[in-house]
Amino acid sequence: MSGLKYWLWLSAAEGVSCSAKAALLRNYGEPERAFFAPNNEFKFINGISEREAEILERRDMSRCAIVEDECSYQNISIVTMNDSAYPERLKNIYSPPPVIYVKGKIKSLDAFPYVAVIGTRKASAYGLKMGRKISWQICRCGGGVISLLTAGIDTEAAKGALLAGGKCVGVLGVPHELATDRLSEDISARGALISEYPPGTTPMKSFFRERNRIASGISLGVVIVEAPERSGTRLFAADAAEQGKEIFAVPGNADAENCVGTNALIKEGAKLVTEGSEVMEEFEALYPDIVKLRRESCPELPTEYEKNRKSFKKQENISKTQKNTVDNKKSRGYIDLREQLSTLSEDQLKIITAIDKNAVHIDDIIERTGLPTAKVLAQLTFLEIKGFVRREAGRRISLNIAKK
Repeated sequence: MSGLKYWLWLSAAEGVSCSAKAALLRNYGEPERAFFAPNNEFKFINGISEREAEILERRDMSRCAIVEDECSYQNISIVTMNDSAYPERLKNIYSPPPVIYVKGKIKSLDAFPYVAVIGTRKASAYGLKMGRKISWQICRCGGGVISLLTAGIDTEAAKGALLAGGKCVGVLGVPHELATDRLSEDISARGALISEYPPGTTPMKSFFRERNRIASGISLGVVIVEAPERSGTRLFAADAAEQGKEIFAVPGNADAENCVGTNALIKEGAKLVTEGSEVMEEFEALYPDIVKLRRESCPELPTEYEKNRKSFKKQENISKTQKNTVDNKKSRGYIDLREQLSTLSEDQLKIITAIDKNAVHIDDIIERTGLPTAKVLAQLTFLEIKGFVRREAGRRISLNIAKK
């Protein structure tokens, strides 16, 4: 792409705020024009501080080639504001990032009803359940979920979307190489991970507030699940309201500290919701061919089955022929497993069958099943959430065997 290096120059300018970068683009239209602007001109642009102007005046492009190489190595797509893949919704926020770095696919983002589901990190059991439930139901009604992927409500929201087999987009407050958890990996396989920070960027606390504008910007609305009176969640809601997004809130106990902010939002005009269908009915008229309202109960995420060492031992002693098929009626262990997994798809059964030891590496599962990597990762997340498998250290997977 001609001119990509100038976009990377602006994106990788550390010490320059997102609002200053946006101000530069408003003034010049293209980063290439800004790069070749007369010396000492940046400091006169409204929205750019003297310090930021000084950094930009260096016109340092030393990181551009490194960023491009790292993106290629990490399988990250570089999407500039001039690219057709750049979300139109994102262009309309107050400080759109000049470049977003994407793992996964964002092609249909503008054509799909995405809703952010967020809440406190220190969530109660009720909050975790509601975050998961609302997201699951949103996806079951045809919507998609935006998550900040922080601990608590946000993580459960992402899991709920994956459990429903729905679309999920995670917005990072760090460069991609620092998002190494398995949930991020699974979301990039099923949907997309977005960061405005190029590889090698030094993280700052301000990044986590800055990403709010992106998450709310690509969403049609925001569902707040448990928010204390003073919290980052309420700040997110304020940013979303400024962008004109629909604000929804899940009510909580009147005397619970975690629910003070949520209940206050309802008093201030946020729509009270207890079901994902109540969220999606707001967007049914906009997306009549996509949104299909359903009132369904989210399945409980089962707790991990207790390890049954005797069952594992018996299973290990089964002959190789018996181990290679779930349908072998002579295998008592596999008859039991078949009964447990009778509702799973063919691909999911292939994965289960491939796990014939206490801990099998993900790469071995991919090789044994012959399925695409992205599909295996997505299905493993589903099976883990449902409680059929668990993850071990070193990217290994084990079966959970129920007691007989």
